[in-house]
Order: sequence, then structure tokens, then C-alpha cells
Amino acid sequence: MRQAYHRAVAERVESFAGAAPTRHWHRLEDGRTQCDVCPRFCRLRPGQRGLCFVRAADEAGEIVLTTYGRSSGFCVDPVEKKPLNHFLPGSAILSFGTAGCNLACSFCQNWDISKSREWDRLSDRADPATIARAAEELGCRSVAFTYNDPTIFLEYAVDVAQACRERGIHPVAVTAGYICPEPRRELYAAMDAANVDLKAFSEEFYRKVCGGHLEAVQETLVYLRRETKVWFEVTTLLIPGHNDSDAELAAECAWFAEHLGPDVPLHFTAFHPDWKMLDVPATPPATLTRARRIALDHGLRYVYTGNVHDAEGGSTFCPGCGGKVIGRDWYVLTAWRLDREGRCEKCGTAIPGLFEPLPGSWGARRQPVRLADFAA
Repeated sequence: MRQAYHRAVAERVESFAGAAPTRHWHRLEDGRTQCDVCPRFCRLRPGQRGLCFVRAADEAGEIVLTTYGRSSGFCVDPVEKKPLNHFLPGSAILSFGTAGCNLACSFCQNWDISKSREWDRLSDRADPATIARAAEELGCRSVAFTYNDPTIFLEYAVDVAQACRERGIHPVAVTAGYICPEPRRELYAAMDAANVDLKAFSEEFYRKVCGGHLEAVQETLVYLRRETKVWFEVTTLLIPGHNDSDAELAAECAWFAEHLGPDVPLHFTAFHPDWKMLDVPATPPATLTRARRIALDHGLRYVYTGNVHDAEGGSTFCPGCGGKVIGRDWYVLTAWRLDREGRCEKCGTAIPGLFEPLPGSWGARRQPVRLADFAA
């Protein structure tokens, strides 16, 4: 029996060949190893994978990352698509992800990547130096870890971020914020900006629909606000009948105003039927407009709508004089009324964020990239 067991373990760990060592784990007295990257605390025996599928216990029981240096694809996007509206508006961002996720959202809009168990999706070999060089040569001001969550490929994301910073490229995390304190410090020390998905403002929603807990995400948001210089914005995808009631939106906005303040941008975006929620209708634009109004009534100054055509909900307005300082039509900038210091040209009110004297001109283009073209 023991020989059969060891053969089975050897077969399971064979696919971990070449996997990268990781940090943030410890051994348990029962022989298992606990991954300490996120609040799932997966406890693994040799050959087993965590729920994220990409962090696994090798034959020695050490947690390894099986997707280091491998990507599901690269694309140059407008930075507003992340969405980031106050971080180098109009500029191009090189986006990429790997596979897997540490949440189990029934509504996942990137399920073919985040839920992937097929390694042939990771077709692009992608070492950190090549990614940074590609971003520079493509004229991108930043690189986004997106499509799936950089939390689960922490070591890879940090190495890429360091390579990017060496070339003056800004690292950006697009994340659900479901991460433990120590790895949280490491990840965000390497980031210049982030967009955090606040899935809902209900513990029941997080537990039943996402397989997680709201409190851990709140802790990440408060950490970013109080203890880092990372520019961050927050997104809530509104799902009809699940997280879009007036009461829940009001509770979210009240907590947001108290703990994050009025100047952190909040995006309400439209759901479309996907993954395991094909029976739920798409979000009506009126729902986003209602949510935006609730947020503004709670004192939030920069509230946006997304995934719908809404020029007003996509634009930035000065809280001082009410004038439009950045106009947007989808991902195209239609107006720019900021001075060289990022202040409203009309009344001088400073707009929070990272702005350059002139906006970028990337527009709404989406340009797929073959990283092999940039190999040394």
C-alpha cells in the first residue's frame, strides 16, 4: 500500500517540475504544509494543489508556484480599462495574467483564465526582464497583473514589478484583495497602483457566491489607504438581485466614506451573464446611475460607471466648481481641463491621482502582443 501511495505522489508531483519556490507557508504537525498567502489557508500533502490550482506542495512538501514565467497572453490596453481613471489617463498599459484564482466567484467574467486547469492556456513564456522590455518598447507607461489575481502568483508578480521599475514602468495590480497581512505587505510594496474588486458589501454574498470573506478585503482596502502610497481605485460589479439593493449600496458607500475617504475613486460596473450565472440578466444602465447617485450622496467625489456607454458616468468632475476636468467616451478622452500640476484649470482644485502634464493618446485600442517578439 505504501509503495502504491508513493507512486501516486510521484505521478502527481511530476507536473511540478521546474516550478518556482515560494514564500509564506509553514509545515503542520500532521505532515501537511499550509499555504499562508491568502485566508483560505490551504493545507496540502505532497502532490496536492491549493484551490487556486497554481500553488502546490511538491514531493518534499514545500509550496511551489507552478506558473512562474508562464502567461495566458499579453495585450496592450487603455489604462482606463483596468479600470484606473486617475492614473496616467489616456496611457497604454501592458496587461497579462496566468491561470487560476483563490476565489470561486460564480459570476466570474474571466472564467476561462481564472478557472483554467488547462496548462496549454499558458502558451507565452514570459520572464520578468522580457516583460519589462516589451512594455518599454511598446510605449506602455505601466504593466498590469490582471485577468486572474496576482495574489496567487505573488513571487512572479513581484519579480516582474521590480524589472519594470528598473525601466521606469509602473507595476499595477488588478486584484480581489483576498490576501493575508505579510504577503500583502510584500505585494503592495512592489506596486505603484491597484484596482481592487469589492465584490459586494455582504458577508453572505462573499461566502455563498465567492467562497471567501468580506472582512479580509476590507482589511486590504484600509491597509492600502492608511499604510501605503499605492494609488488605488475600487470596483464593484453590480449583479441584479444579488448585490444591487439600495440598502447594500448605501452601506458600502457609508463604510467607504468613513474608512477610505471621499477621494478614492469608486467604479460601479455592469454584469453580463457568464460562467455559472447565465440565468441572471445583464445589469441595466439605470442601476449603475442609481448606484452612482447613492455614492455621490454619501460624499464620494469620484464615482464612475463602467461596461456601459455613459459619458457622464465615465467622466471626472471637479469637486470644487463642478466642471468636467476629464471627459471620457468609453475609453477615449474627450476633454482635458487639468493644468500641469493636476489641478482644475477653472478653480485650481487639486484632483487626486497620478497625472502627467499632458494625457496619453492611446485611445480605445486593444493590441494583442506576442512576447516572443521581444526575447533577447
